Amino acid sequence: MGRAPFSVLTILRQNPRNFQNPNTQLRNLSIETKESQQLYTEIAKQVCKITRTKPRWEQTLLSDIPSFNFNDPLFFREFLKQQNNVLLSIRFFQWLHSHYGFSPDLVSCNVLFDSLVEARAFKVAMDFLDSTGFSPNPNSLELYIQCLCESGLIEEAFCAFSKLKEMGVFRSIKTWNSALLGCIKIDRTDLVWKLYHDMIESGIVADVDAETVGYLIQAFCNDGKVSEGYELLRQVLENGLVPENTAFNKLISRFCEKKNFGRVSELLHTMVARNRAPDNFTYEEVINGLCKSRKRLEAYRVFNDLKERGYVPDTVMYTTVIHGLCKMGWLGDARKMWFEMIHKGLLPNEYTYNSMIHGYCRIDNLEEAKRLHKEMLDKGYGETTVTYNTLIAGLCLHGRTDEAYHLFEEMAQKGIFRDVITYNTLIQGYCKEGKIVNSTKLLEELLAQGLQPSAFSYTHLIEKLCQVGDVQEAKNLWNEMCNRGLQPRVHTHDCFIIGLCGQGYFVEATEWLIEMLRRKLKPQRKTFERLVQCLSQDNRLDDSLLVLDFMFRIGYALEKAICHSLVTKLCKENSHFVEAFLGDILEGN
Repeated sequence: MGRAPFSVLTILRQNPRNFQNPNTQLRNLSIETKESQQLYTEIAKQVCKITRTKPRWEQTLLSDIPSFNFNDPLFFREFLKQQNNVLLSIRFFQWLHSHYGFSPDLVSCNVLFDSLVEARAFKVAMDFLDSTGFSPNPNSLELYIQCLCESGLIEEAFCAFSKLKEMGVFRSIKTWNSALLGCIKIDRTDLVWKLYHDMIESGIVADVDAETVGYLIQAFCNDGKVSEGYELLRQVLENGLVPENTAFNKLISRFCEKKNFGRVSELLHTMVARNRAPDNFTYEEVINGLCKSRKRLEAYRVFNDLKERGYVPDTVMYTTVIHGLCKMGWLGDARKMWFEMIHKGLLPNEYTYNSMIHGYCRIDNLEEAKRLHKEMLDKGYGETTVTYNTLIAGLCLHGRTDEAYHLFEEMAQKGIFRDVITYNTLIQGYCKEGKIVNSTKLLEELLAQGLQPSAFSYTHLIEKLCQVGDVQEAKNLWNEMCNRGLQPRVHTHDCFIIGLCGQGYFVEATEWLIEMLRRKLKPQRKTFERLVQCLSQDNRLDDSLLVLDFMFRIGYALEKAICHSLVTKLCKENSHFVEAFLGDILEGN
């Protein structure tokens, strides 16, 4: 770009002395005379143009506009008025600072800081605060905090919060609410409660509004304290504060997880009574909760009732219902919902496709499942781990494990991540078919890949090993699993006891049973019966009576054939101890 226009340079050359020193008369005249103000404006416009159009203007600005005192704070104010790009403004400030050690006045600092916040250039704003050391006006700082919270920069917001506290500034409830919401968004409930403690200390608790209460209820729910959240809601409703739907929805979601649908119904009625009409998100939580609690028929009824009442379900709600119907095996109704949503202009998403694929896999219609998979890919949805896991699970469910393994290898070839669920599904599939070697190799591969195994990675293999009599290898896997901090399911304990019985380790089997009871785990009835039968056959009648006593206390009855066999053996014994127990045995049965 060429040098500055003739008009600007002419003025500068006519008054060279006026621009050589910041203490000269021009500094005073710049706010006193119209001519000097016009000069500053003209030069500021020219500098703005240079900074916008010249990539390396820092290297040439002094020669483009010579003999000018850029260090005058009044000129910098004028430059900020003319420059509409805040990042170029901060760049010009940095240039001034490096050349002249320039420090803008408080007015300019606030203007520049506010512009950075408005542009959401938070990192630059933070650097500007650090480099200048100035304290923004309280309103600017509050806006800065609110924007930081909206962007999830909670730690930075807390620093600014502390700055306001040090300044002795009363922080508005809007700023507190922004901070609370920011903490909720990043699931930092510890910071929510710290803020609430600060609110109490600041004396602002009396000013809390429905928004504040809503965030506190959400924090209780996120901490798993849904009862405390509900109690807080009950109290504020009595005081006339009614939180937004988000708080109600969170409570409904948590009560659905606890299967407390009575409380869910109560909350829905409360929403209606308090003019907080339940929305699609509310009913999505209800329907999803019913489906997860295996109350899928009720979920289907709620869904149909909503449509009759004029609600317009979205893709998420349709997908939730379709998933529930597929879980029940109601593929006909699921297909009806599928075509209904398409007819209404709602396109199935990746989760809708996966739900239908899962449904077809459950009924062993693998061809239709694969057709839907292809259609899903043709629609532009990528091949995902979830979809492959669904297909693999369907194949394993119907004994087609080799085909499932082919898909497993295909995932690796296509670069699709194979997660713990992928491995666990195949391990279980091979165990069902008695292919222990294949299952063991998959477990070893899972660990070699650096994946974190789950209890299910081990339990199916342990149970199969117990079933085939390889109790020692099952113990090795059990110990490895426990060393990883994984808790086996109750059924695995039962399998171990039955496996030990099968190998003649009756005393050890009894010890496992007693340990189960000590940990308040409930063995299956067949576990007790198998152990009683084996102990009786091995003439360990005292031990069999002990196990029988445990069995009756739990509430189980003994199978008639085993009872008859045990009574026969006991009758052959001439013991007062046996006579004392014989009545209890017959009474327990």
